[in-house]
Amino acid sequence: MPTKNPRRPRRARGDRAAPAGPLSGLPAAIVATLKERIIAWKYPPEHRLTEEALCREFGVSRSPVREALRALVTNGFVTKLANRGYAVKQLDLRDMEELYDVRKALELHVVERLAGGDGPRPELAALHRAWAKILAGPKRKGEDLAELDTRFHETLAELAGNRMLLASLRAINERLFVFRMLDFGQPDRQKTTCHQHMRVVERILAGDAEGARAAMARNIGDGRANVDTSIKEALAKAFAVGTPPTAGPRPNARAASRRPRSG
Repeated sequence: MPTKNPRRPRRARGDRAAPAGPLSGLPAAIVATLKERIIAWKYPPEHRLTEEALCREFGVSRSPVREALRALVTNGFVTKLANRGYAVKQLDLRDMEELYDVRKALELHVVERLAGGDGPRPELAALHRAWAKILAGPKRKGEDLAELDTRFHETLAELAGNRMLLASLRAINERLFVFRMLDFGQPDRQKTTCHQHMRVVERILAGDAEGARAAMARNIGDGRANVDTSIKEALAKAFAVGTPPTAGPRPNARAASRRPRSG
């Protein structure tokens, strides 16, 4: 995979099959609206979503609603209930903590191995330049940053050359993606992440295994702390406010033209 662009290719998260292709038109607009509500915690975990209610809200037939719901299931935002519609996925804090523990162990091994390697590292230099460019660029959406961040960490694992480790990290990242979006909803997280990623690469290029491990531990630890705080605050807010009104904005032409990102 090219390393000059840290953005990873989109793929289905979890073990379900991905849709045949990117959504467009009404299904894409519905996905964008529902995903925005879920990320903003306007729907509390386990909030029920039914085809009938969504068809009434958006003024569409069942076909685009079903397609949108299937995409949200694939991307880990909702769960299909047997004969009972769909529900916003429940976030499990214990799962999150354990996944971050395993992820940290894998990634500390990766940077230590890379720092002890020999020879030129053009891919690492390209990663450094890419994140310096992101730092100097405009503010990005949390979902975009989550994609870029995931690609950065997986690129390092690819360069370490351990296929089993990379497969394990990718499986963990698929389950952590929603949490990552919470992390990048924090103010100034784009700036701090850019500096932290650049620091990781700099320590690897300098052959400083201890420094690379410390930089990676800081990066992962900050994200983990942000997610923990965001979840607790958002859960309290979501359950205090309750569910939103059933009527909502209908997808407009501009929304319909937006392609939903895997998330």
